[in-house]
Amino acid sequence: MSWQAYVDTSLVATGCVDKAAIFDAKGTSVWAASSHFKVEPSEIQSVVSSFEDKQPKKIFGSGFKIAGEKYLTIHAEDRSVYGKKGKEGVVIVKTVQALLVAHYPESVQPGQAVTVVEKLGDYLIGVGY
Repeated sequence: MSWQAYVDTSLVATGCVDKAAIFDAKGTSVWAASSHFKVEPSEIQSVVSSFEDKQPKKIFGSGFKIAGEKYLTIHAEDRSVYGKKGKEGVVIVKTVQALLVAHYPESVQPGQAVTVVEKLGDYLIGVGY
């Protein structure tokens, strides 16, 4: 399956995510993305650096931006960061070689989006990505 197919089929087609992107794990290269989801390199770099922070993670105090929108950090661990802006949000999951960035609309429960993105992350880790 191509990286774009993972975005289109494994994330957006679930109905739990309305736009998504897949980067390399360092956040320097976009492998695939929804056409209307433009994540700036500086935005993804701030999230990538948070994966290396020790507890407490600095991203909790500062929040983060994705596609020009500021999100309040509600979860930050070594593998994943979740953010909210009103009733919509972002789920970011790091695998061995990839970084999944998915946005969910206010019509979706956060737990549903988290489950979809984390499940794809688990799959990619299982196959060496």
